[in-house]
Amino acid sequence: MRIFERTILVACFVGAAAVAVPVFAFDGAPVGSDATLPVVTALPGAVASLKKNSSDTTLTALQYAAEGGHPIAQWKLGRMYADGNGVAQDDLRAFEYFSRIANAHAEDSPSAPQAAVVANAFVALGRYYLDGIPNSKVKADTERAREMFSYAASYFGNADAQYDLARLYLKGIGAPRDTKYGVRWLGLAAQKGQHQAQALLGQMLFNGEQLPRQMARGLMWLTLARDNATPDEVWIKESYNRAINKASEDDRAMALQMLEHWVQGRKD
Repeated sequence: MRIFERTILVACFVGAAAVAVPVFAFDGAPVGSDATLPVVTALPGAVASLKKNSSDTTLTALQYAAEGGHPIAQWKLGRMYADGNGVAQDDLRAFEYFSRIANAHAEDSPSAPQAAVVANAFVALGRYYLDGIPNSKVKADTERAREMFSYAASYFGNADAQYDLARLYLKGIGAPRDTKYGVRWLGLAAQKGQHQAQALLGQMLFNGEQLPRQMARGLMWLTLARDNATPDEVWIKESYNRAINKASEDDRAMALQMLEHWVQGRKD
């Protein structure tokens, strides 16, 4: 079923899923039972095995596989065109490859081997719809972006989609502002280790922004986020530095205890 034919179905599905989302406390921790959503943000090994190689042979092989409907080849080509890696940067071609994946595999099982690629294709499409692609048929459509994120977040349990969806709800983009749902999606993503969600949740908790202030717990989330932030994610490191400098000794000690407990829980 093609993406444009799924729009209404996606909206209906998400509307039902929002009601069924596990209730989260203001710290992002689940309250009561959690119908575990599969963690699929890591791409399958087959994608990692496709080495970054700009040779004509590799590109031709990927194109041949992509034309044959292979979703991992389509994903790889989409990323190559999006990043300008080995080919001329072309967002529209990237969008088209991601669209092929979403159109052909939207109803694949969340446990299918290619599920991560499909979920990430929806995330990539959502991000394109947020701003549109200049001088192309792909115009900015925040409602459509929300639908893409909602489907990947709800059906596939993709943590990146959950983070992106949380930001839309918190800012009122593509839908009315809804702090409750924003925090729920943010909590889901943070619990799965999505470091940007951890940073935003930590910042909100530490500063008491839209949430009751919990400085120690906020510092815990910011510490986790800082440890996984990329060099260009300056905002995460700056948020952590502001918090650690402002936190009391008691807050720091409690945050350390929470951090140790959280890490141990991940190991169990």
